[in-house]
This record gives sequence, structure tokens and C-alpha cells, in this order.
Amino acid sequence: MSEIIRKDTNQRMSQIIEHNNIIYLSGQVGNKDSKDVTAQTSEVLEKINNLLLKAGSNKEKILSATIYLSDISTFEEMNNVWDNWLPENCAPARATVEAKLAFPEFLVEICIIATK
Repeated sequence: MSEIIRKDTNQRMSQIIEHNNIIYLSGQVGNKDSKDVTAQTSEVLEKINNLLLKAGSNKEKILSATIYLSDISTFEEMNNVWDNWLPENCAPARATVEAKLAFPEFLVEICIIATK
């Protein structure tokens, strides 16, 4: 049986799970004080970048992304940040949906699956 490695864990969740060289990141959100989706998306992607590095990976190795927007009308604004952050020829499988997030101040949440 393969080992499951949990990092940055509390009673409720782990920020990083590693299993069979696959990395699962918990959903990442931006700062509640940031008032627009552009700023929050940048903050989320910085968190993702740091977590991937901590797990021994990077954004070029992202396999899948699920993006939750509190308002789908901000899709293009979020995509502008995403497109500038993602390296060329490294687009993962991706879904983007509108969803009610945990707090109304959160405008975007992103979940990532990557490889080592």
C-alpha cells in the first residue's frame, strides 16, 4: 500500500496530500479584504504556487484545476490572471463553475491536482 503524506494539517483538513506522486491541494481562497476577483485570483495563485513548491512540484505539472467563482460574470477577469500565470503549453484539464463560497467576501476558490 502506498503511503499518504499529509502536510499543513489541522483537525478539519490538509493543505497538501501526496499519494503515488500525485499532489492534491485543498481549495485556496484569497484575502477577504480584497474587493475584486482579479486581486483574489492573484492571491490564490500565489498560494497555489507556494504549496506546489512545498510539495516538490510546480505549476507546469498541474493536471487538473477546479475553479469556483461566486459570480460567473467575473469569468473573464479571473481568466486574464489565470492565463498570465500559467506557463505556455501547460494548460491543465479545468472546470469553472459558479458557486456560493464559504464566506460572501470570497470571490474565487481554486482546487488543484498536480504531479511531482
